[in-house]
Amino acid sequence: MTTLTADIEQSPPRFERILGSYRGNATGASVVCVAGIHGNEVSGIHALRRVLRVLEDRRPPFRGEFVGIAGNLSALERGDRYLAEDLNRVWTEDRIEAVRELAPDRFTTIEHEEMWGLLSALDDAFTRSRGECYFLDLHTSSAGGGPFVLLGDTIRNRSLAFKIPAPVILGLEETIDGVLLEYVNSLGHVTIGFEAGQHDDPASIDNQESAIWIGLLHAGCIDAGDVPEAVEARRRLNERTHKLPRIMELRYRKPVSPEDHFRMRPGYMNFQPVSAGEVVASDRNGDVAVKETGRLLLPLYQGKGSDGYFLARDVRPFWLFVSSVLRHLHAHHLVRILPGIWHHPTRPDTFVVNRRVARWVPMQVLHLLGFRKVREEGEYLTVSRRRYDLKSPHI
Repeated sequence: MTTLTADIEQSPPRFERILGSYRGNATGASVVCVAGIHGNEVSGIHALRRVLRVLEDRRPPFRGEFVGIAGNLSALERGDRYLAEDLNRVWTEDRIEAVRELAPDRFTTIEHEEMWGLLSALDDAFTRSRGECYFLDLHTSSAGGGPFVLLGDTIRNRSLAFKIPAPVILGLEETIDGVLLEYVNSLGHVTIGFEAGQHDDPASIDNQESAIWIGLLHAGCIDAGDVPEAVEARRRLNERTHKLPRIMELRYRKPVSPEDHFRMRPGYMNFQPVSAGEVVASDRNGDVAVKETGRLLLPLYQGKGSDGYFLARDVRPFWLFVSSVLRHLHAHHLVRILPGIWHHPTRPDTFVVNRRVARWVPMQVLHLLGFRKVREEGEYLTVSRRRYDLKSPHI
């Protein structure tokens, strides 16, 4: 017999850290979802409650565990992106260590307390797992446009990401520091982020629900024949995304701060094509033009946020096939013998690249081998390879 605990209260708005959990007697994977790490992104909360209600009513055969977790409770109650600091920019090693060591009565911001609560909930969910862990971080944006998947580029993450019929975007972790997705990925779990659409669009809830059902199917927690909603999920998402690019890579992030008085020009949407030199926004210095031709992602149309917009370009599937072959052949070991590249003195799986010496080894080649850019300082580039690209450390 399966067990379910779920908070499905919707009026007045109240948010508990654990929205619900559903566990089967059969051993299987854990699917852990976080929604509302930004307090103005509520659609994931509603989608998780929908899925939990279906599981409670239907009680299908279930393997493993499904857990729904709310992110920034204080910000959710106020409907604000965050209160003191962005809770999806704090997941660095030093910040995590500090929060673990501090007593709750010594936290200096409300997001410290929220981080501690979310970290505790994730620790519990991952510790209980009796198999592989799959993690979905659910988001919406202030602009319209189709849904898409974000991932740290590992072969294991790709296995889940490409089950979802939506564009797959590479390179987020190279443009933003401290995101929750990268922290969970560093633990060795399969992780994806899912951007479902505009904050207040009811279709965003449907898209989030679809992504959750597909995650449960891929993890082997349910069978399609037992939950018709899971089959409908693929059809619904495919209908909304079939005209969009399949694979893209982030090329540029426009950083902004409140002092910049940044304002996007109205009307831009996710995946909208733009040309080099096109004016898309303004700030205290005047017009803001994009630096290269590509597609806009996540243009900022809300009061808070440190990302003005992103630029992305299409990636041919052929190159992902090549990188998969190279990684399965463990070709990353070749980096050690290349001139101008050496081991970082203190960090495992990390290398320093002197681009004047190793100029014929561009970042695209390092991407193929599974490396990501960590830091760029003048002619020196620090790159790191994810340890759990091909194999889980937990099974």
